[in-house]
Amino acid sequence: MLYDSPSVQVPTNSFAIIVAGGSGSRMKSDIPKQFLLLHGKPILQHTIEQFLVLLPASQIIVVLPAREQSTWGSLCNQHNFHPAVQLVTGGSSRFQSVRNGLGAINCTDGLVAVHDGVRPFITPDIIQNSFAIAAQTGSAVTCVPVKDSVRVVDANGRSNALDRSLYRLVQTPQTFRLELFRQAFAVDEQPFFTDCASVMEYAGFEITLIDGSYDNIKITTPDDLRGF
Repeated sequence: MLYDSPSVQVPTNSFAIIVAGGSGSRMKSDIPKQFLLLHGKPILQHTIEQFLVLLPASQIIVVLPAREQSTWGSLCNQHNFHPAVQLVTGGSSRFQSVRNGLGAINCTDGLVAVHDGVRPFITPDIIQNSFAIAAQTGSAVTCVPVKDSVRVVDANGRSNALDRSLYRLVQTPQTFRLELFRQAFAVDEQPFFTDCASVMEYAGFEITLIDGSYDNIKITTPDDLRGF
């Protein structure tokens, strides 16, 4: 099967942490969004399969809330999906969940990619490029240019146009050298940590941006699944 024999090489000691702690609230669903079906399979399964093209299952860590792990096990049985990925219990925030995933990696050096479990349209090419750039520069944060006009609104409701060419929409994977990533996640959690790049930056490390894809959407609302 797909996940038995990676067909594209990435550096040895490369890992992926797939964070899947979302709920179904904005999807207006009782089912957590990572478990919704897309083309007959759970969204999270699609995401994991893209990383299995590149990495052995043992080097993929899936972070799930404790309350959702039995549901995921049932879905894996239902869809005959049993790669030997590591399953880790998530924390109370994304920062804590990533830190828990990081704790499952025993190596002191290498590379680690962190990806949203509900970004199933990521491609192996983008993942591979993120590992290659992170190996060179220490970080590789996937992003796309802003397409629409952008305005900033002040506290009084007044707005001003911004130069959209200066802005990027940040995606995942966000890939880093493991030794730097461990140093960054040793800091105390801050309220402005929205992703791994913000943690790395707070810890004093520079961020390298790489090209993502407009197809690499994060499935959040019902509109995101229309057309699929």
